[in-house]
Amino acid sequence: MRNVITGADIEFAKAQGHSQIIVGPDTIITNVARESAERMNIRILEEGAQAVSISAVAPVSAPVPVSPAGTNKPFLPSDFMQGQQTGAPVISMKSQTSVSAYGEKPPYDMEHWRRQFPILENYVHVANCSQSPQSSYTLKASNEYLDSWGKMGMDWDAWMQEVYLSKCEFAKIINADPSEIAIGTSISEITSTLASSLNFNGKRNKIVVTDAEFPTIGNIWMAHKKYGADIQFLPLRNGIIPEEEYDRYVDERTLLSSICDVYYYNGFKQDLASIIPKIHAKGSLVYVDAYQGLGTHPLDVKALDIDMLGSGNLKYLCGIPGVAFLYVKKELIPYLEPAFTGWFGQEDPFAFEIHNLNYAKDARRFDNGTPPVMTAYIARGGMQIINEIGPATVQYWTDILSRHCIAGAEARGLDVASPKDIRYKAPTTAIRVPGNSHDVELKLREKKIIASARGDVVRIAPHFFTRLEDIDYVLDCFVEILRRR
Repeated sequence: MRNVITGADIEFAKAQGHSQIIVGPDTIITNVARESAERMNIRILEEGAQAVSISAVAPVSAPVPVSPAGTNKPFLPSDFMQGQQTGAPVISMKSQTSVSAYGEKPPYDMEHWRRQFPILENYVHVANCSQSPQSSYTLKASNEYLDSWGKMGMDWDAWMQEVYLSKCEFAKIINADPSEIAIGTSISEITSTLASSLNFNGKRNKIVVTDAEFPTIGNIWMAHKKYGADIQFLPLRNGIIPEEEYDRYVDERTLLSSICDVYYYNGFKQDLASIIPKIHAKGSLVYVDAYQGLGTHPLDVKALDIDMLGSGNLKYLCGIPGVAFLYVKKELIPYLEPAFTGWFGQEDPFAFEIHNLNYAKDARRFDNGTPPVMTAYIARGGMQIINEIGPATVQYWTDILSRHCIAGAEARGLDVASPKDIRYKAPTTAIRVPGNSHDVELKLREKKIIASARGDVVRIAPHFFTRLEDIDYVLDCFVEILRRR
């Protein structure tokens, strides 16, 4: 795996009084690092072979050894470990785990987990707000389904067991009972199923939807206006939702409040523990779209008293498109009869009853047609990773990455669109860019960085397998690309 020298590393070497850095043959040197080295009169020297720059900048020519100021030995990448004692905001390019300025490190074997995601050998993957990378767990799961299909031809008993086990794995993440979990193919499907179970003919016909919802959620609620739903949107203020807005918009006419856990655009994370009691105090049900952050922090549906919750699987749950899960509080299930249904939503699908609706007694009533079998296999594999590490542990490390990313972005003069207070932020850090943000996403990919553009921002969304030096490299590349633009 290649090591990376960033601008922050040059600054640290300068602070330590060094006049040269010796790098190995596979070292990547960002343009920002080269410029910083030239400005600070620090030479980058190669050890045994030419240094490799990820950009088109010519490699360093054959060096003439120069002793560092005040020392008799050259400054090696391993010397960056001194930052643990000095408080310098850098890490060792050769350390086995990332260590921040304050000695913080992930409480798990980072290198072991990085090996489970083969793409990390060649790419920095910070697009987890959009699609997580393939892991050995999900590859194994997909092969298990294909092997079953190939050997058995049709093995519905085993396949239905796997669908159930994927529900169990999801239930574990949110502290629910598997009987409270339904499965579908997308957040659009499960939200539509839930919406079709509501009655808008009474006094309570109002649905409060926040402006922070992913478009599909707003689209679905707007489509139900023809059935009598009164849709009101709760506005964003400077990229966040002030809690007091819920006091203004949720009232005695509100049937359900549809809110997100995390805003997809900039990673703003709501304080559900404060918001949900406000909503319940007005007699409204709560539906939480947890898709944008689930797996990156603890989310206990029982402790938070959440009525319904939905999530897809392809983001921080380390899965793929084509599968989603819906939680419905067991006390509410008997009162909800979805019109968007199918044969697997019935108590006995294999009774093949066509003339009568006989909804399943548990959350299976929100299942629809034939379940997404192969994606359920893969979803379970990805969620096993999150349950093995634990959302609280993921949050510990991604909070460190967030602080590092925000500080690094501001130090480089980048325009951060995300909250600066980590308490109200998921792993996503959004950087505003001029022009077409997708073009910046593509330029980053040329530098072996997978990020995700939305609107006028490009999102840096690390996960538990991301190192601090990865963040530095990404930020340096942002600076380089935006300068050229």
